[in-house]
Amino acid sequence: MSDRSSGAEAVRAHSRIPQNVVAGLGLVLLGVFGVWATGDLPRGTLGAMGPGMLPHWVAIGVAASGVVLAVTGLVRGGEGLQTVGLRGPVVVVLAILAFAATIRPATLGPITTPGLGLIVAGPLAVILAGYASPEARFRELLILALLLTAGCMLLFGDLLNLPIPLFPTAFVEAMSGTIPSRVLLRLMAGALALAGLGLLVLQRRSARRGETDVARHSMTA
Repeated sequence: MSDRSSGAEAVRAHSRIPQNVVAGLGLVLLGVFGVWATGDLPRGTLGAMGPGMLPHWVAIGVAASGVVLAVTGLVRGGEGLQTVGLRGPVVVVLAILAFAATIRPATLGPITTPGLGLIVAGPLAVILAGYASPEARFRELLILALLLTAGCMLLFGDLLNLPIPLFPTAFVEAMSGTIPSRVLLRLMAGALALAGLGLLVLQRRSARRGETDVARHSMTA
């Protein structure tokens, strides 16, 4: 009887661990992994950034944020850790793997995936990761994916000039020598942004129409 009561108390004590502490430790581990994974990439200088500059400091920022979050959870406490379903982590991992397999050519045994660039890998990853929530809606995820990808293309490809594949390999080969790469980048990013904003406007109009129809129906009833 005493063994059962002690086991129940242990489970309760374990469940009292603040969520912020666990989340903070997870961020620390993620940041440490990011620093390790980007260790062989040249960082360069602020005047001439290398491909490892931004990922390295982002990983450090993530780890530092995790430390702050964990310490805050230990000091202030908070809601206890609860059981988590597998849908969220599994879908997010699949989205990351899909991004890694499509942004540049990848060899998986006898299979070689085509390099589709950020313009395809970005929206694909955002849409897949969005379905980690059971409340996900495709149109909303598509709008978010288009706008985020356009912003990432302009930030990493235009402003920071990082060597990230932005377009499918076949598309780059076909457009080589016809349009300057930076002009093509801005045109495609603008097209994605306009498509996302257009879908957002259509969604708001349809929502307003639905609210109007409901109001009319309630008045007639």
